[in-house]
Amino acid sequence: MTTANEHPVVPPGLDSVSVVLAGSGGAGVMTAGNMLLEAAAHAGYYALMTRSSGPQIRGGEAAALIRIATRPVECMEDRFHVLAAVDWENVQRFDAEIPLGPSSLVLGDPDQGEPPAAFLRSGPRRAALPLKRIARSIPDARPNMVLLGALASLVGLPEASVGHAVGKSLGKRPASLGPSLAAVAAGRAAAADIQARHGLAPPPARAGARWLVTGNEAAGYGAIKGGVRFVAAYPITPATELLEWMAPALAEVGGTLVQAEDELASINMTIGGSYGGVPALTATSGPGLSLMIEALGLAVAAEVPLVVVDVMRVGPSTGIPTKSEQGDLNIAVHGLHGDAPHLVLAPNSVADCLRTTQWAVQLAEALQAPAIVLSDQFLGQARSVVDRPADTPALAGRDVAATAVPGYRRYALTDSGVSPMAIPGSAGNAYTADGLEHNERGNPSSQATDHVAQLDKRLRKLESFDYGDAWADLEGDATADAVVVTFGSCTGPVREALERAKADGLRARLVSLRLLSPLPASRLEAALAGAQRILVVEQNHSGQLHRHLRAECDLPGHVTSLRRAGALQFQPGEIHRHLIDWSRA
Repeated sequence: MTTANEHPVVPPGLDSVSVVLAGSGGAGVMTAGNMLLEAAAHAGYYALMTRSSGPQIRGGEAAALIRIATRPVECMEDRFHVLAAVDWENVQRFDAEIPLGPSSLVLGDPDQGEPPAAFLRSGPRRAALPLKRIARSIPDARPNMVLLGALASLVGLPEASVGHAVGKSLGKRPASLGPSLAAVAAGRAAAADIQARHGLAPPPARAGARWLVTGNEAAGYGAIKGGVRFVAAYPITPATELLEWMAPALAEVGGTLVQAEDELASINMTIGGSYGGVPALTATSGPGLSLMIEALGLAVAAEVPLVVVDVMRVGPSTGIPTKSEQGDLNIAVHGLHGDAPHLVLAPNSVADCLRTTQWAVQLAEALQAPAIVLSDQFLGQARSVVDRPADTPALAGRDVAATAVPGYRRYALTDSGVSPMAIPGSAGNAYTADGLEHNERGNPSSQATDHVAQLDKRLRKLESFDYGDAWADLEGDATADAVVVTFGSCTGPVREALERAKADGLRARLVSLRLLSPLPASRLEAALAGAQRILVVEQNHSGQLHRHLRAECDLPGHVTSLRRAGALQFQPGEIHRHLIDWSRA
């Protein structure tokens, strides 16, 4: 973003600004952050907000990390331009997540103490704003609204857009609306001097058909568009918001959501709903997925379609529930006992959560197989201003058997591997569906010939299906000999790193995998043709994607694994530096 100020927070020529609102739990940081995001959307900007908090159910610390830009953004920048705090209680715990630089600005209330030393190591500029004193001067006002007004002024958001955001959030609470608007105006006035010295004069934004949505909400909408009408689930961070969004949305389309007593009940209810003929889904995180594994094997054996959305978090065990990690890839792909072919997919952006979840439902129904969607905390709980996603072409739905089929064979050995599925109660089509191996009629069988025939059938239907071009996003210079392979939320920083590399004259390409199992090895090998250097980027400790790719296909050239455990997200700059080092090698 450009500026005419003498000491700008953001140098001229940049097209985005990154800010953090921080404070103790209950200080209203997330409320103010959401309003700032809403104001940016109203003003015509793209934006992204992620949140970070401690593991406490209540209290603790909280931070809203926001990037506002004139183009779509899918990750945070390498450094934040402004750190603004309501108070400094426990904010030092976010030190590693909020990198600052000499041109950054630290804004806080001098009556709340000094900023933690960790945030001052890089020598950022500082400015004081007496938030609580200003709030006390306005009846029923709160410091977070004062900070919202000051920060909106610093980043150059129009006053009307901020008023719109506050009104939209508090319109149903008129007693809070007036004091909040007054606090915002007071914050804007109090920050006038800071704005003159450090603020921004952003370039004009442009309106468009955009959505302000979280990844969890997008996944829920994608599920409904895909045909899901029954959901059974047990709340778990960070997947709960997906369920909360789907509960009223399902009711609007005649569907139902049931809160089960635990994850075991939820997956079995989901199997039951789908067996009854209704496309079904459950959502969970890593610990819940572990509990669902045995029942997923039943869904494979009985060929019952369903979708499990796993919003991954830091593990193992309880791990860090509020932080993001891509550590569930191994269990999603290999966790079922025996030979149990199933689908594993991963969205690569907030908007793509819609497309990928919708596609997962369609694939599960068409192939009569369970599908796991690997989202993560970063995508699921991020709130973003995105262009309205394009409609996904519909696939053929479930192959339902006609009633009273003479000699009906539920598990007939068809060329495609898919056999018509009877709906319970349809005349003449009764069959057994359980976890025992069976023959074509569904009768339990211990014969090796039946076992091998059914194994071949279940594998054939997944491996022979034409998944089209949706298996991955292929971007960049198709003739470049340097390739970055990644999946999920790592795609955003990789995309930005490749943009920087292109500006530096470095040629590279991107393969962002959407279909992880069955991995389309021949298509991937074709996409990697001519590669001399491959960088595999993922957010887990052991390089699970790297190992998966090595096991499934022949990777050409020299392969490097760039991996890191949660909770720190990759920055575009570090991936960019790897590409530069490659060019100099």
